[in-house]
This record gives sequence, structure tokens and C-alpha cells, in this order.
Amino acid sequence: MPRNSPYRIVLSRDEARELTRRAAKYTLPYYQVVRAKMILLAAEGWGNDQIAATLHTRREIVSLWRKRFYRERLAGLEDQARPGRPRAFPPRRGRAGQGAGV
Repeated sequence: MPRNSPYRIVLSRDEARELTRRAAKYTLPYYQVVRAKMILLAAEGWGNDQIAATLHTRREIVSLWRKRFYRERLAGLEDQARPGRPRAFPPRRGRAGQGAGV
């Protein structure tokens, strides 16, 4: 049985315009496009299960972004700082196969 989200999305004209722009922009990172599409579909009254099936993702992911948008609006769709130590990559020393004896 499908669940109804307690987070009903109603968009302002400016929010709808911005989300539509993001959803159609193929030069944005994929995750930003998908988040915009999730919120646009939620604003049309779609349930989390329907959105997840349409966008080939999990219901929990749709639920997370719907909730964040409901609470924080457009700012909620941006990445937030993650806990823990930032990634550190050692400097590159050239391509593999180069060096002495090759």
C-alpha cells in the first residue's frame, strides 16, 4: 500500500521556474537534475513510490529530498558539509609504466 508523505510540496512561481530550469539543463551535474525533477513531480502530487520508480531511484532517497526541500526550500537541495575527515589524495607521480627500467 503506498504511503502518503506528510511533506506536501507547493511551489512559488520562482521556485517552479528555477526547478524547471535545473531539470532541463543537461550541463548540470546529474544529481542536481534528479533532485529538481523529484521536487517538480512531488509538487504535481506524485507519491514517493511513483517518483522513485520514474526516476529509477529508491523511495528513501525521494523522501529525504522532499523533506529537505519542504524545510529549507531551494537551499535544501544543495550538498551540505559531511562529517569526518575530508578526502585526501596523494600527489600523482606520473603515469604507470614510466620510470627506471621501462
